Amino acid sequence: MKNNLTNIGDTLAAFRKKAGLTQIDVANELTKAGYPIQNKSIYAWEKNKSTPNPTQFLLLCKMYGITDIYTEFIGPNPDDPFVLLNDEGKEKAQDFIRILGLTDEYSVKNSLKYVLDKANNSDAETSSDYAAKQRELPLFLLAASAGPGEFVDSDAHEMVVVGSEVPESASFGIRLNGNSMEPRYMNGQIVWVYRTAELYDGDIGIFYLDGQAYCKKLHKNNGTLELLSFNPDYDPIQITEDSEFKIFGRVVS
Repeated sequence: MKNNLTNIGDTLAAFRKKAGLTQIDVANELTKAGYPIQNKSIYAWEKNKSTPNPTQFLLLCKMYGITDIYTEFIGPNPDDPFVLLNDEGKEKAQDFIRILGLTDEYSVKNSLKYVLDKANNSDAETSSDYAAKQRELPLFLLAASAGPGEFVDSDAHEMVVVGSEVPESASFGIRLNGNSMEPRYMNGQIVWVYRTAELYDGDIGIFYLDGQAYCKKLHKNNGTLELLSFNPDYDPIQITEDSEFKIFGRVVS
């Protein structure tokens, strides 16, 4: 059951802990932002003995990563189209939104740039110049795992139009599946990869290992190799002499 207005404090406390912050940390951050406060006030808010003012509340939401205030503090957002979908449907919708965001026709970023170019009529980058920078890159349909590995079929991809939002060095894109690379890379996120078979210690790459594909950090130590996750809940994956191992490329975004 979602929270309501009577337990704002409980919700704030839960999100603070999820963000890994202490009450003292929060008080210090609010003070730095120009709203001097002591940690006992944070305690009072979380115990529902008092409430933050609107500005303090919004700063807390930003600090805790709360992006849908209505849902978290009132209930299901009636304007959220995702409420009609199950988890699988939400994931597919998010994938489609990401693809649309990469196209010139539907991207807010690209459309805004086109309008500004025409309005300024400058010698900077015109809309035709911008269009010339666009290119097609393969986007794999099967996800590389950021948790348990999943095999990547090299033929299962679609060509998508990308612009300057994707690094010029990118050779292909691939979606991630799982949470082992959080908080840097999120489940369902598209990452862009430079195709290469050579990576250095510490590089983030897309790897093939024993029939599975992974997005991991490469660690080299005294001649041994292992794949590391950012999420501490996941153990390193050891690469042995018997492993069938291949580097697909380096993650560049």
